[in-house]
Amino acid sequence: MQTGIGGQVSDYLAKTEHDMTRTYLPGILAMAAIVVASNILVQFLLGDFLTWGALTYPLAFLVNDVMNRVYGPSAARRVVWVGFATGVAASLVGSQIIGEFGPLVTLRIAIASGSAFLIAQLLNVAIFDRLRDQRWWKAPLGSTLVGSVVDTALFFSIAFSAALVWMEPGNDVSWANETIPLLGWGPVAPLWVSLAVADWMVKLTLALLALAPFRIIVRKMTQPVA
Repeated sequence: MQTGIGGQVSDYLAKTEHDMTRTYLPGILAMAAIVVASNILVQFLLGDFLTWGALTYPLAFLVNDVMNRVYGPSAARRVVWVGFATGVAASLVGSQIIGEFGPLVTLRIAIASGSAFLIAQLLNVAIFDRLRDQRWWKAPLGSTLVGSVVDTALFFSIAFSAALVWMEPGNDVSWANETIPLLGWGPVAPLWVSLAVADWMVKLTLALLALAPFRIIVRKMTQPVA
């Protein structure tokens, strides 16, 4: 009898896990697609201080916030971990592709990208959950603003700061540490600081613009089925 009950419980848990995975699948696929697209598009410049990846990566915060609002923090964290695994896989593939200036993905870029994504997105989940019961726009906006600051600061400092050259001595990042006026007109700072500020400004703009689709998607996903 105990074996039978145990088997039933196992079957129930397996079915529940399967159903939950299917429920979260759109969010999982969306996050994976954003991570892969951003890893590709980050290689192509958009003006002097941006890459095309700056326009796609912030969508990860939108996916995270929608999953958190509709299914809760546990589901959002699951989607984050899938995105992290996808990013690691993309970095491994990129490290094996040799371009004109070496591997498409260097060790520092891989570490910077993975750690920034994981820490910022998990922080986003925690802040969103803390603000969940306040006005509808406060949780997605507040969590995305804090998460994007952390993401930007971690990625650009780990990937390009001269202070961390010991992480990958063979990777020449001197170009990123050339001093220029900030964004071409401000105080003098390393180039990578201008890249970081420009990237964060895009994240800020998209965080504000994403409030409308966030509201629409959440309403659609939580609308009672007739």
